[in-house]
Amino acid sequence: MLRARLTFGLLPLLLLFLLVCVYAFRTSQELGATVEDVLGRNFRSIQVVESLRTSLNRMDAVLSAGRAGPPAEVRRVFDEERARFRERLAEELLAMPQPGRAQLLLAVDVAFTAFARAADELLRFPSLAALTAENGAFISVNEALNAMRAHEQEEVAAAGRQARARTDEALRLLLLAMGAAVVLFFVLAWRLAGVVLGPIKLLTNSAVALGEGNLEIAVPVASRDELGRLAKAFNMMAVHLRAYREATMAKVLRTQRTMEATLTSTPDPVFVLSRDASHNVRNPAAEQLAQTPAFTEGFPPELQEPLDRVMATGEHYLPTDYGRVVTLRVARAERHYLPRILAIGDKLTEFSGAAVILQDVTKFRLLDDVKTNLVGTVSHELKTPLTSLRMAVYLLLEPNLGPLEPKQRELLEGVKDDVDRLLRMLDSLLDLARLEGGVSALQRTDEMVEVLLLSLADEARPAIKAAGQQLLVRIEPGTGGRSVAVDVARIRHVFMNLLTNAVKYSPPGGTITLAAGEAPLGFVRFTVVDEGPGVPEESIPHVFDRFYRVPGQTKPGTGLGLAIARDIVVAHGGSISCRPREGTGAEFQFLLPSSATETGAGG
Repeated sequence: MLRARLTFGLLPLLLLFLLVCVYAFRTSQELGATVEDVLGRNFRSIQVVESLRTSLNRMDAVLSAGRAGPPAEVRRVFDEERARFRERLAEELLAMPQPGRAQLLLAVDVAFTAFARAADELLRFPSLAALTAENGAFISVNEALNAMRAHEQEEVAAAGRQARARTDEALRLLLLAMGAAVVLFFVLAWRLAGVVLGPIKLLTNSAVALGEGNLEIAVPVASRDELGRLAKAFNMMAVHLRAYREATMAKVLRTQRTMEATLTSTPDPVFVLSRDASHNVRNPAAEQLAQTPAFTEGFPPELQEPLDRVMATGEHYLPTDYGRVVTLRVARAERHYLPRILAIGDKLTEFSGAAVILQDVTKFRLLDDVKTNLVGTVSHELKTPLTSLRMAVYLLLEPNLGPLEPKQRELLEGVKDDVDRLLRMLDSLLDLARLEGGVSALQRTDEMVEVLLLSLADEARPAIKAAGQQLLVRIEPGTGGRSVAVDVARIRHVFMNLLTNAVKYSPPGGTITLAAGEAPLGFVRFTVVDEGPGVPEESIPHVFDRFYRVPGQTKPGTGLGLAIARDIVVAHGGSISCRPREGTGAEFQFLLPSSATETGAGG
């Protein structure tokens, strides 16, 4: 329907254009026909005049030259030209010319008749009087022909003036039509703008109001065409948006109440902070904690530092070991909290900040301490009788006490191996207890990376060679000259444990790679790569747990070596990980801070 309205609205302009085109076409046809007729007729007339003039000139030339030639020949040529002249003149008179041209033709006929009589007289009786009469008659015929030619030229000029006048009239009419078309265009444009742009403007204003949140606005429906249907659809959309807003608001209120109830009932302190600290939400446990002296000037340094890092990087801070536990005094009792700092970013609400969750691990910390103390105590108490038992077994195996039967020696050898294995396990458990309890302090010294790596490689190479394998040492350029502050004895345990595992699981003829390289933030990365069966991806998160062994593993071991290595690396301020590799083999790498990093951290 809107298309029909627009079509009928522009129809007057189309009709005016068609009328102007028809008039211009008809005018052009008439002008072309008139000009063609006038030019054709006058051209033929001019040809006739010139033909008559040619015949007249030949007759006069024959008469002028005939006085010296034979009379019979002169008469013959003169008669031929006179007959041609009269024949052409008769044709023109019989063609029923226009009155003005007919009179001119008659004048030519009269003048030529006089010329012919004078020429006959001159041919019969040549004399001066006859020659004079002939010349006068010749001039009269020329004048009549000139008059006839002038008449033809005047007709051409008149036709040109008529065509020019008609052209001027057509131009004036076209200019008038153009002016009318311009006026009609603006009138129609104004009307069509009112028909189309009016409803569109209402829709635009309503859409702007809708975008600003005013969902109560309605667009008036003024027609039944597409614009009217669009207005109805817009109003229906506003109704649906109002219903959606009401449902969403109800859902938001329910969610807000649920969140408030959840935060209120959460026993652990929860802080929600915006990036600019303008929005701070706390649950009751956090409010109680915020009243303690540790929060007088904001968060304690143990929390503020990782909080600033989360705000800057947008990465969560989720420690898993009790070495990151924060101890705070609440209500005259010490509480242990494991911080969990989550980065928050919501494009819809444009909120950016972090949530600090302090997980109360006081009971778990006490249980861990009890467990550690129990393991240490039991290990220490078991070590003394096991040591005595080991000494007795070794004494029984000495030849000085007398010969043993093969079966007795086999049993004692088995007991000796089991006692040695139990003692090694107890030593490992005691090391873990000391590291976790902080009893075993690190004796740090600055060691060059290249010197440390090459000395450990020389120490491990005989065992690797004995297993039919080879050791490849790789140090990245610029890394060998750096130094790390380490407890050499403890770090040696880490390297030897990783190298021993690599020897244990690599096949004969395999290559074990020991490497060192640069790592971000001033750390040095050490890597041990073997060519064994590798570690299944599902076991990688657990390989550093105590007593964990990969399912289906047939190699002997207690599952404590990697756990001790992890605690040693963490005690040095680093981290250790196992990375999956394509193909076969396992890759263990750990990071240690360089001496410059340690100095910067301590300063």
